[in-house]
Amino acid sequence: MKRTNYAGNITEKYLNQEVTVKGWVAKRRNLGGLIFIDLRDREGIVQIVINPETAYPEVAQAADRVRNEFVLEVTGKVVERASKNEKIKTGGIEIEATTIEILSASKTTPFEIKDGVEVLDDTRLKYRYLDLRRPEMLANITMRHGTTRAIRSYLDGEGFIDVETPFLNKSTPEGARDYLVPSRVNKGEFYALPQSPQLMKQLLMTAGLDRYYQIVKCFRDEDLRGDRQPEFTQVDLETSFLSEEEIQELTEGLIAKVMKEVKEIDVTLPFPRMKYDDAMNFYGSDKPDTRFELLLQDLTELAHTVDFKVFTEAQAIKAIVVKNAADKYSRKAIDKLTEQAKQNGAKGLAWVKFENGELAGSVAKFLADKTAEFQTELQLENNDLVLFVADTLEVANAALGALRLTVGKQQGLIDFRKFNFLWVIDWPMFEWSEEEERYMSAHHPFTLPTKETQAFLSADGHSKVSELSKVRAHAYDIVLNGYELGGGSLRINTRELQEEMLKALGFNLADANEQFGFLLEALDYGFPPHGGLALGLDRFVMLLAGKDNIREVIAFPKNNKATDPMTQAPSVVAEKQLEELSIKLANNN
Repeated sequence: MKRTNYAGNITEKYLNQEVTVKGWVAKRRNLGGLIFIDLRDREGIVQIVINPETAYPEVAQAADRVRNEFVLEVTGKVVERASKNEKIKTGGIEIEATTIEILSASKTTPFEIKDGVEVLDDTRLKYRYLDLRRPEMLANITMRHGTTRAIRSYLDGEGFIDVETPFLNKSTPEGARDYLVPSRVNKGEFYALPQSPQLMKQLLMTAGLDRYYQIVKCFRDEDLRGDRQPEFTQVDLETSFLSEEEIQELTEGLIAKVMKEVKEIDVTLPFPRMKYDDAMNFYGSDKPDTRFELLLQDLTELAHTVDFKVFTEAQAIKAIVVKNAADKYSRKAIDKLTEQAKQNGAKGLAWVKFENGELAGSVAKFLADKTAEFQTELQLENNDLVLFVADTLEVANAALGALRLTVGKQQGLIDFRKFNFLWVIDWPMFEWSEEEERYMSAHHPFTLPTKETQAFLSADGHSKVSELSKVRAHAYDIVLNGYELGGGSLRINTRELQEEMLKALGFNLADANEQFGFLLEALDYGFPPHGGLALGLDRFVMLLAGKDNIREVIAFPKNNKATDPMTQAPSVVAEKQLEELSIKLANNN
C-alpha cells in the first residue's frame, strides 16, 4: 500500500480517514484486552491499537508476533485517542489497525533505541545505523540538513557559485599532517587529501569567478578531540574585490539566516569585534567565551612591589576573581585547579581568599602589607577567591584562560541558552613554534599582511624575539560560545609579496617553486585582490544542537583513535594491492 504520510505526521486532520503508515516498532504493549504498538519513523511516533476480539484474526496474530524494531506496514482508521499525550504531535489520535504486514523482523538490539541511552561510544559507532534511529540523532542529522539548506539558499542569493575542487592534490607544508594517497600510475609518488581547498579557491578568483563557495570535505591527520575529526566538513568561501569588513558582513548575513531558519532566533547584527590582543589579555584565549565575565586582570605592576620571589621574578602576574566563592573551594578543590594550571604550562597556582577585610591562603602572608592595594585593584568583596598565575605573559594567559572556563562551569556562570558571536580581528601574522624553534603562519602563508607591518617580513624567524612577531595580518576569526566557528583573511595577490612571505617562513626560492610554483606562476597573470573564509559546519551544527562532540552531528564519524568500529577502517589490505602501488611495509615488530 502507498504510505499516506510519515507516522509522526498523522494528526487530527486525518480523523475518521483510512491511512497507511510504515516504520519501526518502538514499543509493544499487551494490556490484556488491547495491544498497543508505538510505530516510529523519522518524523516521530504514532500509536497503533489492536483489539484481538474485533480485529481480523491475521491482524491479531501479526500484532502478537511483533517485537521492538520490527518493520511494519499498518493500515487502519484514525480515531480520537481517549488518553491524549500532549508531548507528541500525534498524541491526540491513534490508528485502529485493519491490516498489519511484517516487512522485516529484528533481533534484539545491542542497546535500546531511545533518547538518553547509556552505552559505550564504540558500541554506538559499531551499530551506528541503529544509533541513528534514535530520535535525538535523527533530529541532529535533520538539523544539519536544515543548516546546509539555509547556507546554500543564502549564498545562491548573494551571487556565489558552487564549484567542486579536487580531493587528490599536491602535498604542501605549513599545516597539519596530510593524508597521503599513493599513485599506482606514477610509482613512488603520492597525492594528498586536501586539508582545505585554500589554493584551489584562490585560483578560482584569478579565473574570474568572483564569488565561490563549496560545502566540502577536508582531511587532517592530527590527534582527535571532541570538536575534531580526521575528515570534517567546512563551508568554504572566496570573493574578489571585497574588503575585510564586507566579507565579515556577508558572513554575518549567512549566520543570521541559519539562526533564524534552524533555531528561530533573531541575532543582533553586526557582531562585536574584539582585537586579538584584547582576547588574549582579558580572556586568555583567541576564541573567547563571552557568555560570562570573570575576566583576567593584570597585576604585574602591583605584584612586583611585594616581597615574594615568585612574583618579583615573573614577567607577568595575572589573576581572576571568583566572586562570592571562597567558601565553595576547599583546599582539595584548589589543588585540582592547580593541576589544571600546570597542565597548561604554569609552574603553579597562587591563591587567596578575601574574608572579613583580610587575605587568607597560600600567598596571603606575602600580600598582607598590600591588602588595601589588592582590594582596590581587584575590587574585592567579602568571600571572593583570587587565583594568580605568575609566569610569562603567554603562559599566564593560557593557564588562567583555561581556569576561567572551568570555574565558569563550576559556578554556573555560563548561560547555555545564549549564542554569543563575535569577530576576533587584528591577528599576528606569525606564531612561535617551540617544536620547530621558528615562527610559523598563524593562519596560512597566503594571508595578506597589513601595510603598516609589512616591512618586518625581512626579519629572521628563528628567534623568539624576532621582529616577525610585529607583523599583523588582515585575518579574522568568527567565534561562537568559546569555539572557533571559522576563520578567514585577505590574501596576497602579487608574486613579489608572496615570495617575501615564503622567505620569511624559511623557504628558499627553489623550495617555494617546488611546493607552490603553480600559485606563484598564477600570480603573474592578473590576480585580483581577494579574500575569504571557511566555517566549520560540523562544529556549527554541534553548537546549534547543544552538543559537546561533533560525532553527535556526523552520520558516520570516527572514534577518538580515528577508527570506525562499524567498518573496521582503517584495515590491512591485500598484499597484491600493495604490490600494485610498489609499496612494501616495514617490519614494525
